Order: sequence, then C-alpha cells, then structure tokens
Amino acid sequence: MNHKAPPRKVISLTRRIAGKKAATEKRKRKIRKSHTRVIAVTSGKGGVGKSNIVANLGFVLSRSGKKVLILDADLGLGNLDVLLGLTPKYNLSHAITGSKTISEIVIEGPGNVKILPAPSGIQELSNLTDEQETRMFTALDLLIDSVDLFLIDTGAGISSNVMHFNSSAPEIMVVASPEPTSITDAYALMKVLSLDYSRKHFKLVVNLARSSREAFEVYKRLALVADRFLDIKIEYMGHVLIDENIKKGVRLQKVVSEIHPDAKASRCFAALAKKIFESRPSDVPEGDTNFFWRKLVRNGTRYE
Repeated sequence: MNHKAPPRKVISLTRRIAGKKAATEKRKRKIRKSHTRVIAVTSGKGGVGKSNIVANLGFVLSRSGKKVLILDADLGLGNLDVLLGLTPKYNLSHAITGSKTISEIVIEGPGNVKILPAPSGIQELSNLTDEQETRMFTALDLLIDSVDLFLIDTGAGISSNVMHFNSSAPEIMVVASPEPTSITDAYALMKVLSLDYSRKHFKLVVNLARSSREAFEVYKRLALVADRFLDIKIEYMGHVLIDENIKKGVRLQKVVSEIHPDAKASRCFAALAKKIFESRPSDVPEGDTNFFWRKLVRNGTRYE
C-alpha cells in the first residue's frame, strides 16, 4: 500500500519548530551556567533603612573581593544614587525605553560597586507594561552573569513592581525595624509572597535595633506568627544597631562602612556580609537557571 509523502509545507514547518526547540534548549543550557547570587532586599514598610543596608553590604562585599552589582529597583522613586553622592547621566528609564543599553547606564559607586540607577519622579515607571518589563528583564539577563552578587533594592510595600522583583529573585531578604508597624508590614509582605507567589523561604535583617536582644525578639515574633499561620521559613541573618554615624554618612552621601569602618553599625554590616556568603542560597531551582529567564518563560514570553 502506497503512502503519500507529507507536503513540503508541513516538512518545512516541522523543521522550523524543531529548530526553535533546539535553539531554546541550547539557550537554556547556556543560561544554567550562571552562578551569580541574586538577592532581592525588600521591606513591607518604607523608612526602615533598606537602601542604606544595600549600599553598605555592596561596599563591604566589593572590598572583600566580590564583584557586586546593585539594581535600584524602586522605579519612579529611586534614591540610591543620591545616598551615595552619585550623579548618573542615564538611568533605568533609558534602558526600558530602548534609548540606551543596560551596560551604558551602569555607573561605579564606592569600593568599585557597580550600580544600575533608577529614575526618580517618573510616575509612569511605577507600573511597567508587559513589553517594558520584558525588555528590562531581558537586558538584565545579559549583564548579571559577570558578577558574583546581584543585589536588588526593591521598593517598599506590595505593589506589582515590588512583587515582580521579589517573586523573580532566588533569595529574598526582608528588612524590618522594631517598630510595631514595620513588623506587621514585614509579615504582610511575606504572607503575600507565600500565598500568591509560593515563596517559602525568607531571610530577615532587623535594622535600627537598640540591642542584639531587641533585634532577636523581632525575629522571634515574626517566626512565631509565621509558623502558626504560614508555611514558611524565616532565616535570621542578623541586625544593624542604631548608630549616629549612619546619619553622618547620609549627610555626607557616603556609606558608614567607608568613612567609619570601626563604628558599631559598620561592624554589623561586616557581620551581615559574612553571614550572607556563609548561608546557602534558598529557593534556587535545579540547574541554577538564571532567574530573569525563568520569570519570562513562566509569563509565556518568548525571545524569538
């Protein structure tokens, strides 16, 4: 019995599909080679010193020989450049609109830290379109493989952009202070990430603590309520004590770890940096796949 050969169009289409699949798998294998630690540093409430922690951690880790890149992801209200006394000519808005590449907007901060500055006062960027988000994540994918640590300084709260960055990062570090409102908002943030984004592991840093005991009490309160009502694990990373030298650094637009390396806050930052690289990365999927790639694939986005 004779069988008709499949039409040429069918053969051509089959080959194209097979070619795309092979290219996708090749791209995935290449991306899995990335070993960059990616940590989103976030908070449920503003004013807890999150950006100061990011800046000091970046400085300490860079001085210890790590290649560090910081993304100011507080889109529309970026202030990391102001905190460090930097005056970037371009910022993330130029990369999102396509007028500049990501590599063209990177600037160097204290201690050779590389920084991706965010725009300030541009309300439209507080809610990115799918196309803008895809363009940004795709560009970031091409950059982070060259560093040891990628710190994302997110905005505060539970807005869509904050959730996008937190849900994408393999590691989430929550910053809280001993204030009751900060503790409540930190719990609310972890609750949303747990219930809506299936995140089960969080790191906690307590800032603006009067003592190590007070900081640990904050951790115990959060861990107790989380253990009772949420299926999550909170890993205590440490604390940063109240220190007038931090305020001096803010006024001088320099990190306290640079201008007062022996201050009590600076010693806290050094201990925190050490703890970060002693701790094992959490929530990292098999294959060590680049996190922005996973985000785009999960959303159904394609590079073709």
